[in-house]
Amino acid sequence: MKKKTRASISFHDDLVNTLKGDEEAQLEYIKANFEDNGDEPSAILSAIRIVAEARGFKNFAESADLNRENLYRVLSEGGNPRLDTFFKILDALELKLSVESKAKVS
Repeated sequence: MKKKTRASISFHDDLVNTLKGDEEAQLEYIKANFEDNGDEPSAILSAIRIVAEARGFKNFAESADLNRENLYRVLSEGGNPRLDTFFKILDALELKLSVESKAKVS
């Protein structure tokens, strides 16, 4: 008797598929990553890369006014985008950066 094998999908691929077409969920995902990993730029860039994949890398690169190869590089593990590039990416996500005090509110 032949065993049936179940096709599996990686967590990464499942996350990208879940976020496809749902900009609200994409933005919440990035926001949560900023809140949870604000001191880990690579985690934030990884979250942005997942959203870029969900939106289609080519389309996302065009909306950020970047070429696709440059976007792959800056969002890769160890990527280190220039500040102007980071702001282009945030603009393509329709996000803005704000600054708050680290002081805890009682």
